[in-house]
Amino acid sequence: MATISSELASFATGFTLDAVPVEVRERAAHLMLDALGIGLASTQWDFARTTLAGLRELAGPGGDVPVIGCGQNLPLRDAVVMNALLIHGLDYDDTHPAGVIHATTSVLPAVLGLGTRLGSRGSDLLAGYVLGMETATRIGAAAKSGFHQIGFHPTGLVGTFGCTLAAGRLLRLGERQLVDAQGIALSVASGSLECLEDGAWTKRLHPGWGAAGGITAATLGKHGFVGPGAAYEGRFGLYASHLGAELLAKADLSMVTAGLGRVWEIMNVAVKPVPACHFTHAFADAASLLSRDWGGAPIRRIVARVPTGAMKAVCEPIEKKLRPANAYDAQFSVPYSVATGLRFGRFTLDALDPAAWQDPETLRIAALVECQSDPEADFPRYFGGEVIVELADGRTLRHHEPINRGAAGRPIANADIVAKFHDNAARAVDRAHADHILDAVLGIEQGQAGALAQVLGRVAKGR
Repeated sequence: MATISSELASFATGFTLDAVPVEVRERAAHLMLDALGIGLASTQWDFARTTLAGLRELAGPGGDVPVIGCGQNLPLRDAVVMNALLIHGLDYDDTHPAGVIHATTSVLPAVLGLGTRLGSRGSDLLAGYVLGMETATRIGAAAKSGFHQIGFHPTGLVGTFGCTLAAGRLLRLGERQLVDAQGIALSVASGSLECLEDGAWTKRLHPGWGAAGGITAATLGKHGFVGPGAAYEGRFGLYASHLGAELLAKADLSMVTAGLGRVWEIMNVAVKPVPACHFTHAFADAASLLSRDWGGAPIRRIVARVPTGAMKAVCEPIEKKLRPANAYDAQFSVPYSVATGLRFGRFTLDALDPAAWQDPETLRIAALVECQSDPEADFPRYFGGEVIVELADGRTLRHHEPINRGAAGRPIANADIVAKFHDNAARAVDRAHADHILDAVLGIEQGQAGALAQVLGRVAKGR
């Protein structure tokens, strides 16, 4: 009986861009554009400067792969780690709801970096990206959100395997080599959610570490390094070792290969309209809509009905969610999202400034929010939520967002992605340069990986 690794290896070695429908290729290019705009915006934040300083010290004077918006090159794997951190650092990057994974933020830096090193055509970069996305999302979805429940971050953990397959395609690996590479990936994949306990920065490292790990695994596999053959379903494979018996029983490993080449999961990837954990979006949006009718009237109580599977990430421990200690805490807090939406009618990158998450009035409103578990929510298919505001004058305002904005049921159009790209890019580069990047990304099939990397690497303002 064929293993999952062998089935994925067979699919990857036979994968061609010609087999991908035009609308899927167009959506893929727009997802790449969305990610790169976020990467540019991130260059203006301290976490980006700090990480670049550390990686620069480790790398020394060398480097052949540009870092987004920084005017510097780093060695391949360091550049991949840095670029992924920029894309993921503001938690504004896309999400595959069923896989609960930010697949673009690991796969794109991997194929961009390796493609630059190899001198790959833009069409090969795009093919590698689509392949990595289609496999990583399925590998994540098979766990039925179980990785999060244990405390593993699928973006780093699962992203490693998608990056391995994408890198393997760029390196032209054979099936046996790709099976080995996936087995190697099993030993380098990682990502702990302990960072959610105190707002640590480590989550930002996960996708880049997965991308670098995937490139490493694929390259070792190319040279004959032997890896385990049952990386996924084996006795100590990905699912058994990272889910445990109870959650493993709920997983559906058939989802890893179901519909490959026929059903395109890229079309189910949700673009973020709010720069925060995707689990909070419905609450920020619901509160923003209620703000029109609220008008600042005295509030007795606020109830946020949260999908049971999302409670641990965005409502616990409640003390930290009520009073964020940093921007990261704010992005993973339903009470803060509700309070910000009510006060300002929207949640933007400005909500991540210290002045915003330390604001006394916002914190006063957040303290009124009571998170209640909603076991009937259609989670993880959608990241919905409901906000109920009970006013002192007896009125009750409520709004339910059963399908979060940007999900497959309420997709964000490509034109909206372009607008979001320009909003983000404007924080770092002028409009002319942003347009140059946009043309290079959306025209990637006719371009070159290295040319895209070079235009992305031009220094952003403020650096």
